[in-house]
Amino acid sequence: MKPRILVVDDEESIREFLEIMLKKEGYEVSLAEDGAKALDIINKKSFDMVISDLQMPNLTGIELLREVKNQYPDMLFMMITAFGTTESAVEAMKLGAYDYITKPFKIDEVRLNIANALRSKNLEVENRNLKKELQKEYSFQNFIGNSEPMHRIFDMVKRVAQAPTNILITGESGTGKEMIAKSIHYNGPLKDKAFVTVNCGAIPESLMESEMFGHKKGSFTGAVSDKTGLFEVADGGILFLDEVGELPLNIQVKLLRAIQERVVRKVGGTEDVQIDIRIVAATNRDLEEMVKKGEFREDLYYRLNVIKIESPPLRDRKDDIAILANHFLKKYNSKLGKNISGISKEAMDILKKYDYPGNVRELENIIERTVALEGGASILPESLPPFVSTTSGRKLASSNEIEVTDEGVDIDKILGQIEKEIIIKAIHTANGVKKHAAKLLNISFRSMRYRVEKYSLGNIGDDEFDEEA
Repeated sequence: MKPRILVVDDEESIREFLEIMLKKEGYEVSLAEDGAKALDIINKKSFDMVISDLQMPNLTGIELLREVKNQYPDMLFMMITAFGTTESAVEAMKLGAYDYITKPFKIDEVRLNIANALRSKNLEVENRNLKKELQKEYSFQNFIGNSEPMHRIFDMVKRVAQAPTNILITGESGTGKEMIAKSIHYNGPLKDKAFVTVNCGAIPESLMESEMFGHKKGSFTGAVSDKTGLFEVADGGILFLDEVGELPLNIQVKLLRAIQERVVRKVGGTEDVQIDIRIVAATNRDLEEMVKKGEFREDLYYRLNVIKIESPPLRDRKDDIAILANHFLKKYNSKLGKNISGISKEAMDILKKYDYPGNVRELENIIERTVALEGGASILPESLPPFVSTTSGRKLASSNEIEVTDEGVDIDKILGQIEKEIIIKAIHTANGVKKHAAKLLNISFRSMRYRVEKYSLGNIGDDEFDEEA
């Protein structure tokens, strides 16, 4: 739709001039010769912007502005003023006018002011709508799960959302720690403020201080301009420190000072900058054990761990698997343009028995992959990835569970099956990255590649290996 603009001026020549110019720019234009008629038109038809003269009979521009902002606070208002009466224009801006333009007009300036005003309004509307969507997405009603562990999470999040204290969220990768953090934000008093995420494990150590606290121009090679740090960006809102256990010790010291004194100092700077933020941190590591080993500062740990929320692994909330699987089925039906009716009982039984080393994130990946490849009306056992069916409900055999009878046993087969299951678990723990899985198993990449080929596991995770290994 074309943006709608109402031009209000008691001079016919001004109205006609603006009408011609605005229509050439692609706007839909309506005209009114005074404020009273303008109000009558506005009450019958919606507009994106009103451009009004300051001095008019019946109802002045200032009086029209007051009425418009009272009834339609989101409607843009631009004032026309004669040269030399800018005091009145400034008063208009205090009352809510976006800007003012002076007569005689500078056409390019008028075009630019109007375009900027409409662009600003569109961005404001988009931002408002995005915040509404985020608040809806991370509302308590959108927590998926009906198990006892999830009910405890619901209750805890509701209670801590209103508190200003720092929070530490712990749990394995893929359990939804960031979703918990965002739910705390969007259901608390800071929901209209910033929510800034810092992935502490993804920022190189050499750049960590600059990213968090900012830097001054010339403070190091490559610092070609001043940079605002993420602490300042989050000022007034929440700073989410994801994977906080990955922070190097030298940054932990600076983080502790920022939390304790509520100030940051840019790299190369000499002045402290005041900040007012709430810290929510998350980790999949055992910070208490790291404190004992000297890998994490004890004083920082207690600053972050004012309130602790433990996000349960999916294997401890198996009652939620069916709810989650159907939720992801609906999501990827819509996203991928599919119309799969459901998940068969046999397939669901397999999904419920699988251990999910990658937790909810892995279940979502499994359903996305299955929906993308499924050609039938419903998801059947054969639709699921082979590793799910292979490992579902099975535990690694111990020597006590294996009986050696007179007929003997095939030890190579037994050991091979155990090795295969361990490799599958390692790949999923490493989120499909086989190089990482090899490190978890303390074997070389070449040895990992051999085993992947031996057990036909090429369809799980990536296929990249270090050729020099």
